[in-house]
Amino acid sequence: MNGIYEGGEVAIGLDLGGTNIKAGIVNGEGEVLRRISLPTQAYQGGEALLQRVAGIVRMLADEADAQGSLIRGVGIGTAGQVDSARGVVAGATANLPGWAGMELGNRLALLTGLPVSVDNDANAMAFGEAWVGAGRQWRNFICVTLGTGVGGCFVINRRPYRGRNGYAGEIGHHVIADRGRPCNCGRLGCYEQYASVTALMGMARDLGSAADELDSPEALFAAAAKGHGPALELLREYARNIAVGLANLVHLFDPEGIVVGGAVSKQGDLLLTPVRREFAGFLLPVFGQAPKVDIVAPQLGNDGGVIGAAAAFFDF
Repeated sequence: MNGIYEGGEVAIGLDLGGTNIKAGIVNGEGEVLRRISLPTQAYQGGEALLQRVAGIVRMLADEADAQGSLIRGVGIGTAGQVDSARGVVAGATANLPGWAGMELGNRLALLTGLPVSVDNDANAMAFGEAWVGAGRQWRNFICVTLGTGVGGCFVINRRPYRGRNGYAGEIGHHVIADRGRPCNCGRLGCYEQYASVTALMGMARDLGSAADELDSPEALFAAAAKGHGPALELLREYARNIAVGLANLVHLFDPEGIVVGGAVSKQGDLLLTPVRREFAGFLLPVFGQAPKVDIVAPQLGNDGGVIGAAAAFFDF
């Protein structure tokens, strides 16, 4: 839904990534009543980004007020390491310059006059999928987001597991290749440098002239579907990269399933079928056979982070 609605309790949810800010008004059934998407413009720095976020919240709050809705609060899922108890962005990579150290919860509350809940963006997506999405079928699962970077969340008893300081689920920065590709976190071989959309497009550029028309994920997958040799080989390697990291996580967590989200997940089985195939070969057999772990696409699409951020203000 993206039109007129009347009354009821709602929350405003925001999904803040390195490229775009997605935001919406969400009701207690997990339905998005109004949605918008704007460029993050992260290059302007942290203070400018805070003001941009506040402006989006005020705009949506005015719309909700005009419809007679009661706004329970503002939930925001942001890239980076988040101390959700204090509402502070404790760490962020170069994808969000000037964002590390931002006291987002308190400052956004002062700017908007609304209660604010802050979490990691992958936690927010997982919360949404656990509430009204693909994760409803499981109590314990993993969410992985493949976008500008790679995020993740362990869901235990249908709630995101945040760890001691709120930083659990930094899946993108577990190392899968010792002395591998340099990461913008300052280390080498992080999963993010092999499984993100940014990594995928870097692999395409490395093909040189063979990749002249493979300038987007959509173009890569479309070419592979038509039997384009370089695109097929590149996507096999990319699927293998994703599968290695997922298998590591399964060995650590033993989940019922995995939800793979992020920008590239809209390719559906064009991505997930080769990932599943590669993934099976990396699993440690238990009682003589590989554990059964479903890998599925999110059901909430681009709304997942928005719905999940808003979920903090509703019981389910």
